[in-house]
Order: sequence, then C-alpha cells, then structure tokens
Amino acid sequence: MKEHDVCEIACVDSKKTTRVQRHLEKGSHILEVSKLFKALADETRMKIAYALTLEDELCVCDVANIVGATTATASHHLRHLKGLGLAKYRKEGKLAYYSLDDDHVKQLIHIAVAHQKEVAGRE
Repeated sequence: MKEHDVCEIACVDSKKTTRVQRHLEKGSHILEVSKLFKALADETRMKIAYALTLEDELCVCDVANIVGATTATASHHLRHLKGLGLAKYRKEGKLAYYSLDDDHVKQLIHIAVAHQKEVAGRE
C-alpha cells in the first residue's frame, strides 16, 4: 500500500485556519523574514555570516580571503547583508570592518548550523 502525504479533504479546523490567516494578514513581517532567509540561502553569504559568528569583526579583505572571493565580491555580499539588517560596518582609515548586527543574527546562524549537523547525523 502506497502512503500519500496529502490531505483528502479541504479543511479540518476552520477556526485555526482563520486565526492563522488573520495573523499573517496583520503584517507579521513574513516578507521581510523570507528576504532574510533568501539572503542566507546563498552559499557565499552564508559562509560570510558564519565567519562573522566566529569572529566578532572582519575586514572586507579578510572576508574575501576566507571565502575565496575577490574583495569586490565580498564587499557586494556584505553590503547585501547590511541592507537586510544582518550586518553592520565601520570604517577605519582605508579599511572597512563588518560584524553581525546583533545577537539574534548570530543565534539564528548557530541554530541553523546546529540543526543541519543533527539532520546530517540522521542520514
């Protein structure tokens, strides 16, 4: 017998459905959160973000060396992370240093990495 992972009816609990739909309509910031995850879905940006969890602050040129990219490419990715509120920067002379914006971002990345290690361990 083949198992099907889809419902065979339209709705089980209309109260729950309506409650969740209303919550989503009230500006739950789902679009912004999806942009955040989309940014981290890029392997290079995820490497950069993870590197910034290991070091509090890194210069753009050091980030480029860490991820094996040009300074221009690293700078582009870092600006994207900054634009989404994931990273911040400071200028010191000719150097630009980036760090994660706050502990929430660091926690998010650590949780994602820990989860993936758990999933990989189950395979």
